[in-house]
Parts: sequence; structure tokens; C-alpha cells
Amino acid sequence: MKKILLFTLLITAIFQIAAQYDYTPDESNLESREWFQDAKFGLFVHWGVYSVMGGGGDMGIAEWIMHRKEMTVEQYERLPGFFNPIDFDPAKWVTMVKNAGMKYITITSKHHDGFAMYNSKVSDYNIVDGAPYGKDVIGMLKEECDRQGIKLFFYYSQLDWHHQDYYPRGRTGTHTGRAEEGDWNKYIEYMNTQLTELLTGYGEVGGIWFDGMWDQWDADWQLDKTYALIHKLQPATLIGSNHHKMPIQGEDFQMFERDLPGQNTMGFNNTEIGQLPLETCETMNGSWGFNIKDTGFKSTKRLIHMLVRAAGQNSNLLLNTGPMPNGKIQPENVQTLKEMGIWMEKYGETIYGTRGGPSGSKSWGVTTAKDNKIFVHVLDAEDNVIYLPLNGKTVKSATGFNKAEKISYRKHENGIILTLPEIDTNELDYIIVLTVT
Repeated sequence: MKKILLFTLLITAIFQIAAQYDYTPDESNLESREWFQDAKFGLFVHWGVYSVMGGGGDMGIAEWIMHRKEMTVEQYERLPGFFNPIDFDPAKWVTMVKNAGMKYITITSKHHDGFAMYNSKVSDYNIVDGAPYGKDVIGMLKEECDRQGIKLFFYYSQLDWHHQDYYPRGRTGTHTGRAEEGDWNKYIEYMNTQLTELLTGYGEVGGIWFDGMWDQWDADWQLDKTYALIHKLQPATLIGSNHHKMPIQGEDFQMFERDLPGQNTMGFNNTEIGQLPLETCETMNGSWGFNIKDTGFKSTKRLIHMLVRAAGQNSNLLLNTGPMPNGKIQPENVQTLKEMGIWMEKYGETIYGTRGGPSGSKSWGVTTAKDNKIFVHVLDAEDNVIYLPLNGKTVKSATGFNKAEKISYRKHENGIILTLPEIDTNELDYIIVLTVT
């Protein structure tokens, strides 16, 4: 109780300064943004008690099973009793991430079902107090991330299908059996207390990845208070929100769900691109959480192309896995990440630390740029010539990345026209290196 009281007093003090919140990122936050843009590749982890049901026999459900199957809180509260991931090995997870060439992990600390995957003191509805496993997987993972030099970000759902005070109800979780009453301000306090736990109990946190505002846009989310709290506790921690709109005051990066920046194939992404660092998140099959029937795994080629296109559009790729209820990563995902890691080990210099190049996204591919190099990523050679704008730069040399063969080019208007050599159809990404001044 004393710990909860301290959290409440801390939040109250920060709320008092939040009323006049006018966010200006400090130097540590700007450094975090730069690191984030350089990192380019991270692992998204959707893991919770919903994994026990393996998708419930339906495609595309997974972490949404409480809503999709119209389960009541009373029914869903039985699931934690079956959640005992005795095969969870954080060292294997983090080693897999490093070998894949990933630089950070974003893991669900609490999803829409309200179950905390860490040792929350404000509620017993968590993996330590509410599941037979009885261990803090977030804490275990954070310790291993620190040992191996991987940053850890926390996904946190603002939407909560379990908490009584998440009221008025939103568009989802309408069959949970909760009484139609509650105190919204108490829920916001609960949320901010949990965020305080995460930001004071686990050392340096890379970022907070919010989700769920779309459940009820007209709600009084009191973002100034929440964002002020986070930036007060850890100024270097980055804030992003999956609200599918332009960034809001206090946010540090802009994200796109299953779409590259500027695209909206999913039908809910904002197509405007702001000035903040960018991130695209994508699944390896069709599900975020574990779904035993979802075997539609994307090919390594397709995912490498998405990573390259993301980098060419100045964005990171946050690639998702849904661990199984025993704590192991699906073997198909392990294999894909291994193959992507082999590619990144060879070609990572054309991705890490780069920014989007001069071409933008084209049907044939993209360009990335770093220092005096422009990397031309030919993903689909429709023709044997490519025009590149150069924005006033001069090409000193053009060579193939692998064989360093000279690539023919000629000046054309404000750029150059490259003449491509014959490219092996098995080549995932034919890369040309331009040295420019």
C-alpha cells in the first residue's frame, strides 16, 4: 500500500505541472530519436494469456479473442490459471534478436485484455500474482536485454476490456459483462500508475508504444498528463501512439500499422508523414498474437523487401512474433529471423544509420543514403535503366555492392541514368553503391 501511495503522490505532483504542458524534447530525447532512426530494425512481441487459446480455432483472432468470442470478464479470468510458460528463455530470445540484426524489442506489457505481463503492484491481474508461472517475464527480459545491449520498449494498451473504470465503454469489448458504470478519471490514474511502475522499476526504457485510443477518439484521454509523466520520469524515453493520425504534442515518433509510410492499404492509416522518426510494424503471418492455425507465413524475401523499402522511406521496421503459451518462439519465425540476420550481416551497412535516399519509393526499389554514399536497392528490375535524381550531387563512381563491378551511368537533367547489368533472378536485392560529392 505504501508503494501505491508513493506512486499516487508522484503522479499528482506531475499532474500539477502537466496543465501547462508544452513539450520540448531535451538533448537525451533527441539523442534517443537519432539512435532510433539509426537502428532501423526491431522485434515486436505480442504475448499474453490469450496465447493459451491459440486463436480459438479461428484465423486472425489471437490477442483479440476476448472481444471476438464475446467472452465475459468472469470467463476470461480463468485463462491466467493455464498460463505457465516454463520454456521461456530470455537469453534465447535476445540472442535470436541480435543474430537477426535487430537493435530493440517492443513487448506487450499490457494488451487490451488488461492483463499485465509484469509484476504490477496496483492490481493482482498480472503474471506474477495471477498465473501459476509467478515470474516477471518483463523483468527477466529486461535484464537479458541489458546484458546483450538490446533496448527494450513497452507496448501499453490505453484501451482495457477488463478494468471496471474504463467507462464510458468504447467500440470494442462490449460483451464483457462489466457494470455500466465507472470512473474514467480513476482509470487514467490507474493507467498512469502502471506506467510509473514500468518507468521506475526496470531501468532505462527505450520507449512507450501506445495503442487503443481509436477505441473512442472523443474520450478525455488526458494525454498531456500521461506524456508529461513519462517525460518527467525518463526524458530520453520515446513516446509513440498507434492512433493512426498525425503525431500529437508530446510524441517522439510516428508509426504506421502494416503499411509503409504514406500508404493506407489497410484502410485505417493516416497517409500524412510528419517530421518525427518513423516506424512501420508488420506481422510474419497474419496474426499479432499466437494463432495455431495461421500458417500463412510471409517469405524471407518479402520481409527483407519490406525492411529495405522502410529504410528507403526513412522508417524502421518493427517485425512481430507471437510467442507460444509455453514461452517459445514459433520455429517458423525463428528460421525467418535467422535468414534475415544472415542478409543483414552482409548488407547491413546499406540499412543501419542510413536515411531515405533521393529516389523515394519506386516500383523497382528504393535508395538509402549515408555520408557520401547512396545505396541503390534494385528489388524488381523491370527495365535495364533507372533514373535517379541527385539534388545537386555529383557521382564520382558507381559499383555493384557484391562484386564491385563498375556500373555504367550517364548524366541526365538533374540526376543520372544507370544502366543495370544482368541481374540474377534469385538476387533478393541487387545493390549499387554510388559515391557522391
